[in-house]
Amino acid sequence: MGKDDLAILGGTRAVPFDAGDIFDWPIITAEDEEAVLSVLRSRSMSGTDITKAFESDFRKWLGVDYALGFSSGTAAVQTAMYAVGVGIGDEVIAPSVTYWASILQAYSLGATPVFADIDMKTLCINPEDIEHRISPRTKAIVVVHYLGHPADMDPIVEIAKKHNIKVIEDVSHAQGALYKGRKVGTIGDAAAISLMTGKTFAIGEAGMLVTDDVETYERALQFGHYTRKSGADLKTDYLKPFAGLPLGGYKYRMHQMSSAVGRVQIKYFDERCSDIDRAMKYFWELLSDIKGIRPHAVEEESGSTMGGWYAPHGVYDAAEFGGLSISRFCEAVRAEGYSGCKPGCNTPLHTHGLFSEYDVYGHGKPTRIANADRDVRELDKTLPVSEKVNSLIFDVPHFKHYRPEIIESYAMAFRKAAENYKLLLDGDRGDPENIGGWNFFKQLAEKSNGN
Repeated sequence: MGKDDLAILGGTRAVPFDAGDIFDWPIITAEDEEAVLSVLRSRSMSGTDITKAFESDFRKWLGVDYALGFSSGTAAVQTAMYAVGVGIGDEVIAPSVTYWASILQAYSLGATPVFADIDMKTLCINPEDIEHRISPRTKAIVVVHYLGHPADMDPIVEIAKKHNIKVIEDVSHAQGALYKGRKVGTIGDAAAISLMTGKTFAIGEAGMLVTDDVETYERALQFGHYTRKSGADLKTDYLKPFAGLPLGGYKYRMHQMSSAVGRVQIKYFDERCSDIDRAMKYFWELLSDIKGIRPHAVEEESGSTMGGWYAPHGVYDAAEFGGLSISRFCEAVRAEGYSGCKPGCNTPLHTHGLFSEYDVYGHGKPTRIANADRDVRELDKTLPVSEKVNSLIFDVPHFKHYRPEIIESYAMAFRKAAENYKLLLDGDRGDPENIGGWNFFKQLAEKSNGN
């Protein structure tokens, strides 16, 4: 290839046509529409009968004892924290590189977020960076299976057991993914899962909490739900006198139009994820010979999987491209026809003022340390991978269907940029000071059509 081939330098773009439905998600059929209409016709939008049926479907699909539907994944995460015992003065460890809804709800419980670094291979919380952050007040670890990649759960669970702390899995990015043959969400003490429209398991604005522990389930049920069980129905004795009203004063039930969609979607979810998996693997197979970029994905022989490959990314090695900045590389790919190619992911949470200085509730001090017995912000100084990761990863198309010809054209966009990197060095302005963003997933949804 020569200078005339690069679209950014005046050549013909690699993606010349309309991609059709290859990026459309979720897949909505007449069956989904009829399910929603049946809820409307019966005027049961705020009921619980369909939600309970969906909870049963979900519980069986995931292989857990209990599943509880929520109005959002954010509500499910907050409730999971409460359910495992997080309260005032407790500390909750989480990765700094994640969406705010994985940890910020700790504020509402009077708890203190403590950030740990991520592993460059998985982009999930690094098990080796957890233990030295544990204190006598540590109550839980929130493990985020980030960008579809399962976290390394075995050492995390071992650390948690050693210190008698709970593990909450945030499965919002990795529904259906496997960790060493086990479904994520079934390994920790509880799991919270967003099911909003932008996720791989997409049913509307909704969430799910799952666990195998009856006390955890009943604490979750009592925290933000009401009229679901009477005191006589509860197995957890100390909760029985307080049945009937939500302990947290929240109303978190799932909307039944979402539940109805969920009952349809779950029937086809694994099959549709298989199609995504086939498409994404083909895309990366087409680029496997290019040094300098690699997939953010599990190793095949590990027994782990990427589920629906939510928000897929590649990892970039500038040294293989003569020091070409990731921003210039992505600019060249965008010119080839994939406008969604941008560097970075979520800006590390610890760098936002909300986690360093802002007083949300009027404590007279930053909310993050309002109930703490140490200044955990000092620990934020040792998060080197979190602070550099945005200059090392980039978006790739999230194919929802196996359409070889279309996938090949998008792969060619990346190949052209990689193989012509020397021509791109001239005009490389380097990376801006800030890559990624607080609203990364909003931006992701806006460009999800892949054009």
